[in-house]
Amino acid sequence: MMSEDLEIDMKDVELTEVDLEKQPMTGDGPAAGGENNGSANLMVPEDEAAFTGLSKEELMKVAGTPGWVRTRWVLLVLFWLVWVGMLAGAVVIIVQAPRCKAIPEMDWWNEGPLYQISDVEAFSEGLKGVEAKLDEIKELKVKGLVLGPLHSVQPNTPDALFLDQIDPTQGRKEDLTAVLEKAHKRGMSVVLDLTPNYRGNAPWFSGDVGDVLEKVKAAAAHWLSLGVDGVKLSGLNVTSSSADWPKLQAVVQGNRTDSRKRVLMGAAEHLSAADVSQLVSSSGVDLLLSDLLSTNNEGVKRTEVMDLLKPQHRSLAWGLGATQQDQLSKQAMTPGLIRLYQLLLFTMPGTPVFTYGDEIGLQAGQGSASPKMVWDIQKEPADGTPVNETAEAERKERVDIRKWFISLSDLRGKERSLLHGDYYSLYSSTSSLSFLRVWDQSNRYITAVNWGGAAEKLKLKLAPTEGLELPETATVTLSTDEALKAEDTVSLDEITLAAGGAVLLQFPYKA
Repeated sequence: MMSEDLEIDMKDVELTEVDLEKQPMTGDGPAAGGENNGSANLMVPEDEAAFTGLSKEELMKVAGTPGWVRTRWVLLVLFWLVWVGMLAGAVVIIVQAPRCKAIPEMDWWNEGPLYQISDVEAFSEGLKGVEAKLDEIKELKVKGLVLGPLHSVQPNTPDALFLDQIDPTQGRKEDLTAVLEKAHKRGMSVVLDLTPNYRGNAPWFSGDVGDVLEKVKAAAAHWLSLGVDGVKLSGLNVTSSSADWPKLQAVVQGNRTDSRKRVLMGAAEHLSAADVSQLVSSSGVDLLLSDLLSTNNEGVKRTEVMDLLKPQHRSLAWGLGATQQDQLSKQAMTPGLIRLYQLLLFTMPGTPVFTYGDEIGLQAGQGSASPKMVWDIQKEPADGTPVNETAEAERKERVDIRKWFISLSDLRGKERSLLHGDYYSLYSSTSSLSFLRVWDQSNRYITAVNWGGAAEKLKLKLAPTEGLELPETATVTLSTDEALKAEDTVSLDEITLAAGGAVLLQFPYKA
C-alpha cells in the first residue's frame, strides 16, 4: 500500500516539474522551488528540420536545366559587353586627351639662380665666413655659388700667376674643401672663377693667350679633382678663339657620364646680341653671362635681344651688373627698381645671376671697392633700447626685399612655364616691356615692367601663334604696383603700370 502511494507522489512531482518548465521566465518573482537560477529548455518540434542547402548532385541537376543555362549566357554576354565598353571608353579618353610635351633636359645650372661671391672677404671675412653663411644662402633657393677669383696673382704679371694656390687673404685650401662639402650636402654646386688677371687691366694679360690657357687647364683639373663643380672665365671672346681652347673644354666638359655635370661658364662684355649668339655657338660653353641687359636700356632693344637669343636661352645667363660683379643697386638705384629687376631676371628665359647682397638691395661700393655684406637684418631692436628711425626703416626695407627675392626664386623653381617654358614678347616701349612664358599644360605667366619715371599703359598683343592666345583676364601673382594687389583680376586689353612698377600675372591652361 505504501509503495502505491509513493508511485502516485512521484508522478505528481514529475507533473509539477513539467508545469514549471512550461512557465515563462519573466523574472518577476523568485524561481519555483526557491531556486535563484532557473533553466529554460528549448523545445524543438521534431517535424521542423534545419535547411542545409543543396547537395552537389542536386546542384548539378539544377545547373543543367535550360533556364539556368540561358541565364548564365546572358550574364556572360553582359560582362564582356561592359568590359569592352569600358576598354573602348578608356582608349577614346587617351586618344582625345592632349599629349604632354616632353620635358627638356635640364642641367643643374638651368634649374635656379646662381649667386656669385666675388669678394669673400667683403662677404663674410673669407672662405670660413662663406661656410658659416651657407645655410642663409640656401634659404635663397639658389642652385649654385660662383666663388672668386681666389687665386694668387700680381696684377698684369703673368709670371706671378699661381692659379692652383688660394690667396692667403681669402683663406686656405682646407677652407674651400669645407665649403664644397657643406654646399653639396645642401644641394648647391660651387663654380670657381679662374679668370687669370682679375686684378689687372685685361683678364688674359696682353701676351700669348695660349700660355695662360695651359695654366688655366692645369688649375681646372686640380680644382675639379677636389670637388669643384665648374669653372668660370671672363673675357670669353678673347680666349675661346685660341687653338688651345678645346683642351680646356676637354678637361671641364670631357666626362659627361658623371651624375653631377661640371659647367664651363664664360662671361663677355660689350658685345651685340648677334655676337653673343655666335660666341655661344663657337665657344661651346654651357653658360654665357653677358651685359646685354645693362648696355641696352630701352625696352624695345631689350625685347629685340630676347627675341633674337630665344633659341639659345638654356645657354644664357642674365644679370644687371653681374658681368662686372657689381650689385644690382649700381644701376637700380631705388628699392622699387631693385624689386623690378629681380622679377625681370627671375622670369626671363635663361639663368639669373645675382651678386651677393642683391637679395637685400645692398648698395654698391664706392669706386672699385666691394661693399661689406650686411647680416642679422632679421634681428629687431630690443624693447626699451633707443631706435634710430632711419636705420630701422632701412633694416625693414632689406627684410622686405629679401622676402620678395625668395618668393620669386621659389616660384621659378616650381612653375614649369618660368623654369623652362617658351617665351613670347607682348609689348615694348622706351621704358617698359612685357612677355609671356608658356609650357604645355602648365599655368601661363605674363611679366610686365615699367622702369620709367611716369605711368604707362601697356597694350599686350600676341603675334599669331598656332594654338596659343591670350585670355581676356589674368590674376595678379606678385606686384610692386599698389594699384595691382595679389589675387586681383586684371583685364589684358590694357594694363596701366605706375612709374617703376612691376607685375607678374598668371592664367590657367585651357584645352
